Amino acid sequence: MTRTLKPGPAMHAEGAPPGVAPPAIAVEDIVKRYGDFEAVKKVNFQVADGEIFGLLGPNGAGKSTLIRMMTTLIPVTSGRALVGGHDVSKEANAVRRMIGVIPQALTSDQDLTVEENLSIYAKLYSVPRAEREKNINEVLEAVDLAKWRGAQTKTLSGGMRRRLEIARGLVHDPRIFFLDEPTTGLDPVSRIAVWEMLNNLKKTRSLTMLLTTHYMEEADRLCDRIAIVDHGTLVALGTPVELKQSVPGSNVVEVQFAREWDEWPARLGQLTGVTDVQSQSAGVYRVLTSNGSQTTTQLVEMATSLGEQLTSLSVQNTSLDDVFVHYTGRQLRDEQIKPVNFIMPPRPGAQP
Repeated sequence: MTRTLKPGPAMHAEGAPPGVAPPAIAVEDIVKRYGDFEAVKKVNFQVADGEIFGLLGPNGAGKSTLIRMMTTLIPVTSGRALVGGHDVSKEANAVRRMIGVIPQALTSDQDLTVEENLSIYAKLYSVPRAEREKNINEVLEAVDLAKWRGAQTKTLSGGMRRRLEIARGLVHDPRIFFLDEPTTGLDPVSRIAVWEMLNNLKKTRSLTMLLTTHYMEEADRLCDRIAIVDHGTLVALGTPVELKQSVPGSNVVEVQFAREWDEWPARLGQLTGVTDVQSQSAGVYRVLTSNGSQTTTQLVEMATSLGEQLTSLSVQNTSLDDVFVHYTGRQLRDEQIKPVNFIMPPRPGAQP
């Protein structure tokens, strides 16, 4: 059962409650089966207009399958997904006209210039020439690549190429933006630069964004709300703050003992305020507690009384890592780069 921490008003395809804007994305009991295997199991969520919404989950959890259904790349088995009010199964072309999609892999043509890549993509979407030139200028400024518009793409750094990918996804002026692992493979400085750019785009372009990520800090800093997906089901949904508050224990004490001992989990679990003890490796434990200072004091006193040595000790607030472990029972693993799927814009006059 999904733990929804901040339920919103009921939304249906027929419309929103009076005075409430309809959601940009509405997923209702959506299912995807491959033969007897159910990859996505009756998932429900909504993304508000102008929101940055994150899908967080391990490899094979179903989040990429969800994105592929929402972006019309694969058919929905049952249930439905509405993007911008259009049913992805019945109005695929209408959906494609209003979305931008950034795959995980870098797909811009390396032998073309930055401007040529953007121009070709805008032409595929039948953007008129005058509007095309205006849009290219605007997105280059938005991603800070105006100085490199004439540079060959292969001469750009990884971070600059990722910014080009984002610019290309925006050149036809979409309302809803899907990003699959937008900063995978980037160095920490480039990753932070992309985060800042996405936040600025949200403010200046009134974009709704849905992204997948396996970086906890990325989800924490970018997303208004986060859905945790595991084994094809939605196990938790809320803002980063709400998700952290839902985990028993407001602090995490990380401790490493010089000696391994099977009794450590039981001993730590008896300390005041402790709600959970997680074994990280030999002699290393994460202790969730409602009172970090008191637990730390008692822990040091316990070790002293037993004649045991502490190798390290630290206290921190509950993180999204703790949230993920709480709801799934395991650490989030880094994901493999997924195959690239391309969404071609509809041809003028084409039927869905």
